[in-house]
Amino acid sequence: MKLFIIILASLIISGCGDKSKTVNAIDTAAVENVDIERYMGRWYEIARFPNRFEKDLVGVTADYSIEKKGKIKVVNSGYKDTLQGKRKEAHGKAKIPDPQKPGMLKVAFFLFFYGDYFILELDRDYQWVLAGSSTPEYLWILSRTPRLDPVIYNAIVKKAEARGYDTTKLEMVEQPVK
Repeated sequence: MKLFIIILASLIISGCGDKSKTVNAIDTAAVENVDIERYMGRWYEIARFPNRFEKDLVGVTADYSIEKKGKIKVVNSGYKDTLQGKRKEAHGKAKIPDPQKPGMLKVAFFLFFYGDYFILELDRDYQWVLAGSSTPEYLWILSRTPRLDPVIYNAIVKKAEARGYDTTKLEMVEQPVK
C-alpha cells in the first residue's frame, strides 16, 4: 500500500505534458537560456512553499553535479527541526528531456518517477534562482549563499507574484550564519 501511495504521489507531482500555464493561471514558462554547467554546484534554499518531503527541515541545500554521459546527480539535504538536528539526505537524478528547453528539467528521487523542475527566473550571474513545477503547489527561492539580500529577495518575490503565485505561502528556511 505504501508503494502505491508513493507512486500515485509521484505521478500527481509530475503533471502532464509541457505546460506554460496551469488551470490556476500561474505562468510556469521556464527561462530559455541555461548554461547547465554553471547551474551545477550548491544552492541554499532561502524560501519555499510548504511540502511534505521537506517538512520541518532547515539548513536545506541542493547540490547538482554532472556525471558520466551527461546525467545530473541531485543531493538534497537538510536538518530536522534545528541546524543541530539529524541530517537527512535525498539522492536523486535530473534530466533535460528537450535540449531546446534547458530550463525545464525532470527530477526523480524514486526509481523512474520524474517530477517537473522548472527554472522560472535565473540571475544572469547564477547567484539566485526561482524554481517551480507545472503546478502552483511548488515554489523555491534558492541562492548560492545562505543569505540573500532583502532587496533581491523582495524582487524575486515580486517576479513570483507577477507569474500568479500566492507568495503569502512562502516560508523562510533557516540557514547557518556564515
